[in-house]
Amino acid sequence: MSEPINDWMDAYLRAWDSNEPDDIRALFTEDAEYYTLPGRPPKSGIDGILEWWDDARDEPGDYTFRWEPIAVTPSRAVIQGYTDYREREGYHNLWVIDFEPDGRASRFTEWWVEVPADGSGPKGATITASED
Repeated sequence: MSEPINDWMDAYLRAWDSNEPDDIRALFTEDAEYYTLPGRPPKSGIDGILEWWDDARDEPGDYTFRWEPIAVTPSRAVIQGYTDYREREGYHNLWVIDFEPDGRASRFTEWWVEVPADGSGPKGATITASED
């Protein structure tokens, strides 16, 4: 794994827990775009991101999050994440993060799929490799 993505993800998780504007600002450029759902316009600029973050905030201890990199380059990372909430549905996440040379994100795409709390619902495809 690339160390810069580990640092950025640590900072994101710190901001998620703290909900502090300075922690959030450290992640994104002033003109960053934050996409939350396909077809929905982004939250634009750091002030738009801060407003959305405050409206959608989670409280520390309400969730656990684990992640793994799918692809990482110096300017882009694709992350697969899993968010488990204590008292509601969890989510499978796909993040695409575009980075500027200073390490902040200029574009962040966060798409999620709800997983019912009882574990029911689609589990995803199982692919078995065939041997020739």
